[in-house]
Amino acid sequence: MAILEIKTYPDPILREPARPIEYISEEIKRLSADMIETMRFAKGAGLAANQVGIPIRLIVLELKGKKGDKPMAIINPEIVLAESEEIAEEGCLSVPGFYEFIKRAKKVYVKGIDIEGKFFETECEGYLARAFQHEIDHLNGKLFIDYLSPVKRNIFKKKYLKKNK
Repeated sequence: MAILEIKTYPDPILREPARPIEYISEEIKRLSADMIETMRFAKGAGLAANQVGIPIRLIVLELKGKKGDKPMAIINPEIVLAESEEIAEEGCLSVPGFYEFIKRAKKVYVKGIDIEGKFFETECEGYLARAFQHEIDHLNGKLFIDYLSPVKRNIFKKKYLKKNK
């Protein structure tokens, strides 16, 4: 296993929609293991493949104290139902050092394929629902900063890009 480089804003790969995975190869399995190791090393709760420079529809999640504490690798994840809303603070490994309160669905129903090729579905709420939404947004080329108001987004861009030159 290997620690992969996490791409950071404004890297264009973060805006590229990810391609569906049609076959679960050994390479995909290795990538998911490397992504889990990278996520843990970076002390994150989730990671999307395009965050490590590979625009395919693969996410990994590991939320301590949630869903049995086991990491999940989900292929071609899709939110099929979202209910209610809540506002909570988010951060992102691709936007290091920046946190903001974001409105998202409180409860989601997600389906996909697990790394062994089995159908995956879950209904979740709270932090796990937020994590799924955040990572699936990455696969669609969307970042959590896109949820900021235009004024806050402009302030963020000026401060963040100046700080990270």
